[in-house]
Amino acid sequence: MPDYYLHTINARQALEAIAKGLSSVRLSVDLNISEREFSLSDQGLVLDEDNLLSIDELKKIVKKTQRIYLCSDGDMFPLEDRSSGYYKLVPTTGAPLLEISGVKMHISKGTDPFTSASEMAQQAVHKGDKVLDCCSGLGYAAIAAHRLGASEVLTIELSPEVMGLRAQNPWSKDLDKDGIVQRQGSSFELIKTMPSISFDAVVHDPPRFSLAGELYSEEFYREIYRVLRRDGQLFHYTGNPHVVKKGSSFVDGVIRRLKSAGFRNVEKVEHLMGVRAQK
Repeated sequence: MPDYYLHTINARQALEAIAKGLSSVRLSVDLNISEREFSLSDQGLVLDEDNLLSIDELKKIVKKTQRIYLCSDGDMFPLEDRSSGYYKLVPTTGAPLLEISGVKMHISKGTDPFTSASEMAQQAVHKGDKVLDCCSGLGYAAIAAHRLGASEVLTIELSPEVMGLRAQNPWSKDLDKDGIVQRQGSSFELIKTMPSISFDAVVHDPPRFSLAGELYSEEFYREIYRVLRRDGQLFHYTGNPHVVKKGSSFVDGVIRRLKSAGFRNVEKVEHLMGVRAQK
């Protein structure tokens, strides 16, 4: 059965069209990937013969501005996981972003999460590269690396909750393509099991320091250095645009530890809130 993704914007479009007495409305129900025409009635929005959203259901969706609802098999439920913490997908004008316990996991201001993740991949990845993607989240950087022509992408994500959400995210479907390998586990632990000089590029997008300080340690940076081939590239997201721009003990510490681990040409990339480096 097809899945339909509804949020404030497209639910409001449907309600406005019903109020005007229109018989159909053009909507994106795959989170801005494509648009289709759907029938309307005075009862609500007809997605297909098994999925009709009533006016009350559409009004409920409109009120929840930071939530995405999945409609399938006649059911409607939010794309979230509350089993440990609060994980959810949040709508944007492009690809959805991941939010964990109220903290947004992507750059989305003035851009959308897929675009910013693609720009991160472009900082390090070239055609033919073998790429390691640490802390992959919804997998946007891994997909971008694959589209840039990477020969192979190994992507690691610790959280089973995040992996569950990305399995339901239309923008993450390309993770199933040949050439992308998904692993669930700790980047800090798994990188130790990898052969030396086995990657051409690494994209490292860790959670904030307070949640995963080990992923900002010199020990971990030495492991990235070890698995990179000569002249291999690293892009490391550090977060907080003001801190990256002005310089701070935190970002300066990241740069200092990268240099201690052996990296050269270490420089801030302000608009992506991160640091680029070369082996």
